[in-house]
Amino acid sequence: MAEIATIARPYAEALLKAGGDQATSTQLQLLGALAGDPGLRAFAHHPGVPREQVVQLLADLATQQQGGPLSPPVANLLAAVVDNDRLDALPEVARQFQALINERTGVADAVVTSAFPIDDAQRAEIGQALERRFGRRLAIRSVEVDPELIGGIRVVVGDEVLDTSVKARLEQMKAALTA
Repeated sequence: MAEIATIARPYAEALLKAGGDQATSTQLQLLGALAGDPGLRAFAHHPGVPREQVVQLLADLATQQQGGPLSPPVANLLAAVVDNDRLDALPEVARQFQALINERTGVADAVVTSAFPIDDAQRAEIGQALERRFGRRLAIRSVEVDPELIGGIRVVVGDEVLDTSVKARLEQMKAALTA
């Protein structure tokens, strides 16, 4: 079987050409998360379940969670993915589509890990400081809490990592003292 990334790329590119934007990406991320559920995938791959029922179930779940219907391009993509038996590729389609949107808009995704929960005001302040540090526009896609960091934050932007956590500093001190 072909690589999931290879399967997902044409779907993501087609959605972008169909006029996909950040709102489309949000809907696609939701569908990708739903498609990642093992129970839903088992239901979708059952030979007795019609494909239309799978599409309708996913669309209904997404509509329920986001409080509105899927946009026509996303609904069409969902139908094509299910019809072509590529539901397993949907999370990767969502990831690649977001990467295409980021490339188009000049924004990079950032994942922030903090020792403590971060509120919206702190998130905005951290976002501005990180944009200055990395020298480009950033979108903080997720904020995770990891108490093992003790204090500070760890930021991943693409393949770049900025680790200002107390844990990282303690590990640096340990390495310096044992060298």
